[in-house]
Amino acid sequence: MTEILKSDDAGIAHAAALLRAGRLVAFGTETVYGLGADATSDAAVARIFAAKNRPRFNPLINHFPDAEHAFAQVEAHDLARRLADLFWPGPLTLVLPRGPHATICDLAAAGLNTLALRVPSSEVARRLLAETALPIAAPSANPSGGVSPSDAFHVLRGLEGRIDAILDSGPCTVGVESTVLDLSRATPTLLRPGGITLEQLEAICGKIRHADDYASKRPVSPGLMSSHYAPSLPVRLNAEHVEADEALLAFGPALSGAGLTWNLSEKGDLEEAAARLFAGLRFLDSEGVRRGLRDIAAMSVPRHGLGLAILDRLRRASAPRPTMPDAEGDDDDLADSIG
Repeated sequence: MTEILKSDDAGIAHAAALLRAGRLVAFGTETVYGLGADATSDAAVARIFAAKNRPRFNPLINHFPDAEHAFAQVEAHDLARRLADLFWPGPLTLVLPRGPHATICDLAAAGLNTLALRVPSSEVARRLLAETALPIAAPSANPSGGVSPSDAFHVLRGLEGRIDAILDSGPCTVGVESTVLDLSRATPTLLRPGGITLEQLEAICGKIRHADDYASKRPVSPGLMSSHYAPSLPVRLNAEHVEADEALLAFGPALSGAGLTWNLSEKGDLEEAAARLFAGLRFLDSEGVRRGLRDIAAMSVPRHGLGLAILDRLRRASAPRPTMPDAEGDDDDLADSIG
């Protein structure tokens, strides 16, 4: 059953306790209601994807009570700080390179070397974030493909029984998602228009490119530019056997004979598998290279629920990945996936 919490001191304290315990809490911002989870925990973030029935692991916006806490996660340059001074708190998401002391988990970043950050202007949201004292990943609080919710009733109608609580702070004042600006490139790039206008940003940044400007550089084959964590070892899908010179990404009872094995979930739990996916790819890649193994053989996973998201990411990891200048990630994934 999903609890409805008032946005008073007791409700905020209870919502914060749930988030610290790895549970899912929807909360209102000035843009839309977000579905929050502890961004430092792969297991907690996996619950977001399960609750939303999202077929892909896309990067999520990470929410903070102030710019100081946000910039502790990234390498922030002068332009980012100027934009934060002007537009935070507010409906602007900044994408910046992950910093050396970042605590946000791989699943929240979808394996990218960048992080998406926002400081909402909603007083209730910032009180919740300060009380929780954790980065909170929060895409829009609706089933995947649905309309973004602008009040607590919308959230309840779509996610009742699938999340732990909704912190009801009333209707959202902006009602459309935040503007997403990528500052990890040489030229700032608008990934998604939103509550802060392009004209407002250009007054500070000068020329801003659009994600569509990169269309001509994108290969036709899916999984090239859309590959988020790209192992240096080739990835072989749907493995039914494995050799001694291969690393094995297992699911359920593992195949025998591999030179190295990482099991996403011995008991065949898709939520556990999702939480362990990026760590497993990183481990098999780095250790497999060290041991001189030739590839990563990935066993099949069920084609339903989170299994579809795992398969999507593995297909991306298995695709050829030519080097593309000035391209750190998948613009479409980021623009479409966050609230």
